[in-house]
Amino acid sequence: MSNELIISATQDGCRIALLKDKQLAEFHEEQDGSKFVVGDIYLGTVKKVVPGLNAAFIDIGYEKDAFLHYLDLGAKFSSLQKFTKLVRAKKITGGKLDKFQNEKEIDKHGKIAQQLSRNQLIPVQVVKEPISTKGPRLSCELSIAGRYLVLVPFSSGVSISKRISSSEERKRLQRLIQSIKPENFGVIIRTVAEGKEVAELDKDLKNLVKTWEEGMTRLVEANPRDKVIGELNKASSLLRDVLNESFDNVLVDDKKIFDEVKSYIHNIAPDKEKIVKLYSGKVKLFEHYGVERQIKSAFGQTVSLRGGGYLIIEHTEALHVIDVNSGNKSNREENQETTALSVNLEAVREVARQLRLRDMGGIVVIDFIDMRNMDNKKLIYTKMKEEMESDRAKHTVLPLSKFGLMQITRERVRPQMNIATKEVCPTCNGTGKITASILVTDQIENHIQHLFEKQNEKHLVLALHPFLYAYYTKGIISKRIKLYFKYKRWVDLVKDSSLGITEFHFLNKDGEEIDLGQKNEPLAIE
Repeated sequence: MSNELIISATQDGCRIALLKDKQLAEFHEEQDGSKFVVGDIYLGTVKKVVPGLNAAFIDIGYEKDAFLHYLDLGAKFSSLQKFTKLVRAKKITGGKLDKFQNEKEIDKHGKIAQQLSRNQLIPVQVVKEPISTKGPRLSCELSIAGRYLVLVPFSSGVSISKRISSSEERKRLQRLIQSIKPENFGVIIRTVAEGKEVAELDKDLKNLVKTWEEGMTRLVEANPRDKVIGELNKASSLLRDVLNESFDNVLVDDKKIFDEVKSYIHNIAPDKEKIVKLYSGKVKLFEHYGVERQIKSAFGQTVSLRGGGYLIIEHTEALHVIDVNSGNKSNREENQETTALSVNLEAVREVARQLRLRDMGGIVVIDFIDMRNMDNKKLIYTKMKEEMESDRAKHTVLPLSKFGLMQITRERVRPQMNIATKEVCPTCNGTGKITASILVTDQIENHIQHLFEKQNEKHLVLALHPFLYAYYTKGIISKRIKLYFKYKRWVDLVKDSSLGITEFHFLNKDGEEIDLGQKNEPLAIE
């Protein structure tokens, strides 16, 4: 299986697409200066202690106070509090814990008011991003994730991912990490550490300790609401979690992001540095790799299956509902049971993909086509578990109920990815009435005439829908060639499927959009 990461810069951040065998597997949008990302550590202020919830609300700078439950304080909360006071009083420097004396663990059945009081300063880590009307969810069990390891301060244990099944490998990693880890730090060994040499693990561990020490240095002078330790940007964190031998390409269309990604891969996997490439083609990066088209087809309410069936996906505040339909598949198989099984198996693969693609969390209910055969029902359950194995989010899959419903719970740590695929008509702006769409070519040619003859533009780039692109380029003597003969100047055409069919944009030689005023009003040419 080939993996490719496509990163396209936008005006205020970037869009990131993970392709598996050319098919869109994950999609993320990142804004510049994103705050309250899972993994960020802040210096928070206790605003309100709520004994009835056994929780507290913490101010970390978000418009709504973040939520911290007593169980998320962690057993080592007293040690964290003591260490924070010593660091801010400058009695400990550098963040080292080798001489630090841990405090007694707090009672896991205790009360929040015994540990926290109003206006108290505490370091907290975001474990769930703000979703809907809720603020971030916090924890005081701090951890810093690396490529192979996760560093846990104030602990001493070494735990290993359950996905590493070999008992010999587990013993090897346990002995190895115990011998190199610093005192008073616990370590969680990630699945990707399987088979890695001591030098790679030691380098990762040292980087994590360095990140912790730099954060503790910032903590000395930090003000309330300040970020003490920041999680990696989305592109780097994706590479950290999914980069493996099957990765073929990381394509970036922005020099700054390219340098950041290349530098990060140089640090974590120098042998993979050559897979990072800077894209410089004329066609947009997402357009060139067909990502734009896949986004449009994957995020709608209706999602087609290859065999003719389709899914209907509905989102509510409480849960997500997916309905499986056979569509025009119904006449292809020999009987109803075979048809149902065939469509349901296709749906299993697409549902698992959609959960990752949209980052759907919470409860998901899937209404499969009814089947009578118990073996077929077990097969659907088994296949769903297999397809969900590659999902990095924690999840639970339940067998089909007697009503043919499957329930899945999936960890919800960030807002669901939702992209509007229904387009407002660019001509009527949603009123339902448009001027004749056949006139769009007249509008374009009127604008070209105005820009060449009145504004004396020397070079034009015209971005337009693929249907209009085909209209202007078909034939030996195409419409574009005729325009060249008329004005003795060339108009570069660029396909852009993110545009509506009657939308178009003119760009100058520097790639800046030319303001045409009301694009849908035909120009009056003298």
